[in-house]
Amino acid sequence: MRFGRHEPELSREQVLQALRDVEDPELRRSIVDLDMVRDVRVQDGHVRVEAVLTIGGCPLREVIVQSIRDRVARLPGVRSVDVHLGVMSPEERQALITKLRGAEGSTPSPFLGPHSSVRVLAVASGKGGVGKSTVTANLAVALAEAGSRVGVLDADVYGFSIPRMLGIEGRPTVIDQMIIPLERWGVRAVSMGMLVDRDEAVIWRGPMLHKALITFITEVHWGDVDTLLLDLPPGTGDVSITVAQQLPQAEMLVVTTPQQAAVEVAARAARMAEKVNLKVTGVIENMSYLEGPEPVAVFGEGGGQALADRLRVPLLARIPLDPRICEAGDAGEPVVVRYPDSAGARAFREAARRVRAARVS
Repeated sequence: MRFGRHEPELSREQVLQALRDVEDPELRRSIVDLDMVRDVRVQDGHVRVEAVLTIGGCPLREVIVQSIRDRVARLPGVRSVDVHLGVMSPEERQALITKLRGAEGSTPSPFLGPHSSVRVLAVASGKGGVGKSTVTANLAVALAEAGSRVGVLDADVYGFSIPRMLGIEGRPTVIDQMIIPLERWGVRAVSMGMLVDRDEAVIWRGPMLHKALITFITEVHWGDVDTLLLDLPPGTGDVSITVAQQLPQAEMLVVTTPQQAAVEVAARAARMAEKVNLKVTGVIENMSYLEGPEPVAVFGEGGGQALADRLRVPLLARIPLDPRICEAGDAGEPVVVRYPDSAGARAFREAARRVRAARVS
């Protein structure tokens, strides 16, 4: 005589274990580890999950609900899944922030500590119009494609363009005083352009500018990034000084065009880095040549190499003058994504490869 094998009853612990696979899409941590699951009830294969969101207007609430349903539904013996969402109390949010920042909560950003493993690369040019933001956006995506976990801090508070070039829209989530960066193309980014309307002018004096940068540096939760790019504004003033004071372990990448006038100004940016003890990792020459059967040096040639030789650092890449780079940036798709086989995309990937290999000790 054969007897049917009795299937064990689905347990609360099994459901909780399954929910560890569900991540908050902004914080990128398990909702169980973040204490976002308040209760789980199981009866006759019917599962009820009570979870909490960090804020009431969470833009990704439906993503979280669907992720919970999909993961629990895959468990053997589950007949239905009912998800109820609430909102964290102020005390729960503060506990979450403390957990994200570490047990002591004394170092808000992972790159502020003296022994931080996060590499900070400040992209500078000294003058406007050389394509520094274009280089920052494409280099960030190329680094992410190569396996780095990348963040971009748009330090050009007045002339922000990173949101446009990465195609990022919307406002970042703010949990009390902690800002969650937005993400696209595998790159997390924060910018003043995400906090004001795209055509809004930011009219601030120096102290307000300094305060905004300190907020971006100390109050943004970057998660597990291992490389942070800072898109610096033109010049060698307040922003560069703030970066040097707050991030003394940062390295600088100098962007120039081949034109001698641009090289001279870029050299001043490198001189500023020397004065505030920032290390220069290398030079990237943008708009180097117009691609064709015979490359045309529209803005002259040799400027980037001359600057690199002068600074005793490598010339990391020569980026061609290609209309597709501009077109891609305006469309919110960096050229390494939109035209991955183009000469420009290949040059940016070469720059990323050499940046990864040229870590300054």
